[in-house]
Parts: sequence; C-alpha cells; structure tokens
Amino acid sequence: MKNPNYNYRSDSNQINITETQNMPNQTQHHRRLSLPKKLAFLSLILIGSTATVGCNALTSQVPGSSNAIKGETSPAPIAAVPVNILPSQDSNFVTKVVQQVGPAVVRINSSRTVKSQQPDVLEDPFFRRFFGSESPSAPQNRVERGSGSGFVFGSDGRILTNAHVVDGADTVTVKLKDGREFVGKVLGIDTVTDVAVVKIEANNLPVVSLGKSEELQPGEWAIAIGNPLGLDNTVTVGIISATGRSSSDVGVPDKRVSFIQTDAAINPGNSGGPLLNQRGQVIGMNTAIIQGAQGLGFAIPIDRAQQIAEELATTGKAEHPYLGVRMLSITPEVKAEFNKNPNTKLRLTEDKGVLVLGIVKDSPAAQAGVRVADVIKKINGQEVSDAGSVQQIVEKSKVGSDMQLELSRGGQAVTVAVKSGAFPANQKQQ
Repeated sequence: MKNPNYNYRSDSNQINITETQNMPNQTQHHRRLSLPKKLAFLSLILIGSTATVGCNALTSQVPGSSNAIKGETSPAPIAAVPVNILPSQDSNFVTKVVQQVGPAVVRINSSRTVKSQQPDVLEDPFFRRFFGSESPSAPQNRVERGSGSGFVFGSDGRILTNAHVVDGADTVTVKLKDGREFVGKVLGIDTVTDVAVVKIEANNLPVVSLGKSEELQPGEWAIAIGNPLGLDNTVTVGIISATGRSSSDVGVPDKRVSFIQTDAAINPGNSGGPLLNQRGQVIGMNTAIIQGAQGLGFAIPIDRAQQIAEELATTGKAEHPYLGVRMLSITPEVKAEFNKNPNTKLRLTEDKGVLVLGIVKDSPAAQAGVRVADVIKKINGQEVSDAGSVQQIVEKSKVGSDMQLELSRGGQAVTVAVKSGAFPANQKQQ
C-alpha cells in the first residue's frame, strides 16, 4: 500500500526523496486460510509525517532513537476548557470556531538521520575492481524530514498528535500559529492506536476544548484544521459521515481504533490535527484517507485518544489486551466465496460469527487451544457478529482478565477460557 503522502525532504550530500514502506507485519501464524483477492482489505493512507501505511514519511524503526521518553511525574489532568462559541444557527460559526481553536493548532516538523546503503555486491573486492575510480563511495548519512499537525491539550505544553508523525524521529520541533518555535520532547508513542504525546517547555499556551466523541451523530458539522501539504492553518468543513468504522472496515486491521468518518477535506499533512464540532470542541484527531477516494477521511475519536494520551504522559506507554488471532466477519457472501476456494479443504458451515483465520504463535489464544477455522460466536456471553465487535470487547477488558469464548468447531459447540495478554509491540494483529 505505497502512496505519496505529504511532502518529505531529504538533506545531505545526496539529496533524495524517500519512498514510504508499508507498515511491517511481523505476526507469526500457525496456519492461515487462503481467501480470494476480492476479500482483501482496502488500502489506506496515513496522512502525517512518519512511516505508516502508504505515506512518504519517517520509517518507524530507527536504530538508536528513543521514542518513548518517560512522561513527567504526575502531569496535570486533561481538562476541558469552557467554550463560548455560538451554535451553527450563526452563519459565522465556522469563523468563530477557527478564531477560538486556531491558536492551539500547531505544526510539527520531525527529522531523522538515515545511513545510505550500498548493494552488498559492492562490498566484494572482486566486483569493486570493475568500477575503478567510479566505485561508489562509502555509505553517507542523509536527513529525512517530514511534517504533520497537532494540538495543545495542556497549558503546560502537552501536545496531542499521531504516532506516525513523530515515530522514529531524532528531532521534533513545534511551530505555533503566532510563529514561535520550540523543541519538542516525545513523552510516548502508541502505534497500536496511532497516538503520541509531545511536550514543549512553555506555559500559558492556548489549549483546545475536548468534546465527547461517543455522542456524535452522522450529519453533524465537522471542521478540520491542520497543515496539509505545507499550507499552515488550513481550515476545511464537512459533516460526520459515519461513526464506529472498524479498523478492518477502513483497511488497517492492525489498529485498535473505531474511526470517525468525515467528508471534511483532509490531505497529507493534516495528520494529528483536530476534527472539531460546531461548538469548537475537539471530537477527533485526523489520521487517514483512503487511496484514490474523495470525501473519505478518518479520525481517531477524542475519547480514545485522550485515554491513551493520559497513559503516555504518565508512563510513556499504553497497554492493550489482546487474544492473538486474525479474524474475518462471516457474511453469506464470505461463506460462498470461502467454500468455492479450491485451495482449502475446509468448508464454512456457519452463516454468521467471526472466523479465526490465523493464530499468533505463543499468544493467549494459542495457549488456550483456539484453532484456525474456529468460529467465535460469543465472548463472555455477549454475541459477536463481526471482527470489530470482538476487537471492541477485548479492548475494553484489562490485561490478564479471563474471557470465555464460545466457539463453533466443525459444527460442534466448544467453550474456551482465554486470559488476555499484553499486546506485543512487534505484533500487528488482534
């Protein structure tokens, strides 16, 4: 899923434009069922400044970098700030929202040093002699730069942004709307939800007011502020198109987010910027767009982002419970396509539920005896009809909690007890 995403520069003796690589998927499975290509997930572009799915950005693995600097001791609690903005009956409500919130929206520039690699064959003296004086020089360092957005949620200098905006960065700088620039320190990064917290040494900063994303309704106004394509302080307006879009719905099954969908124009560089309601409250953090689509932007609900931000600011990390399975929601179409597949001897008999496609090695699910081709029917007595439901139930639990999975295995009912584990940093699956 490689796609251009916001402007990226490379500064050194060798000027290069970096090519983004797909987010690595290091999950190991006992077995994986083969499905037709039409069941493949949609490709998605993350729209900030660091390496994720399909963006020209900093890659996520940087030797020697420190991305999870411990947060300050007992940081001030995140508190909503009173907002005195007229409702949408006022024809100028967008202007009032921008005037109120705009000063708290920042531009985040990040950079990292990368060593250029030469082909292994050139290390062999036998081949190097054929190049003579034109033999390539030793690997040189180059600086990769990218930019995204963020917003101040703590008057003491705490800033919320996307993890992919600052992941792997050697240096982070924050530019305020009034022109001031500060060196930013990364307090913590959570790649599972794509949330990060950056701290600058400044006080009495303008801050945003946080709303309640769980109360959103499709059709409400949505206002985005950010720095798309290097154009600082850009404002776009649309509506909330949908809520509760699962990560698999939008093509990033490794994320633990139930996304907000909006048609407010979002472009590369908007990553980490706020999505606002008509009262000027932050309801989401803009993070992704689908490749080749128009009017399909996605934001992390602010309720979720705030929860993760508090953990990152306090401990420098966020823990996520997980089972360790890859899943597919069963529909009549999926069942028909699955049973047509000549590459598998297994046949799907269930009309609904969640099919286990793969199991992570040594995961809680593997240790509990969950098998490939099992169909998850209920978790703790709660019926599940799609993979997103399973993900939400697991995410709402705590690491180490006991979960009862009611399965259909070859048409037979089976109950398995699973103790949820902590999501490994190097895994990309549920």
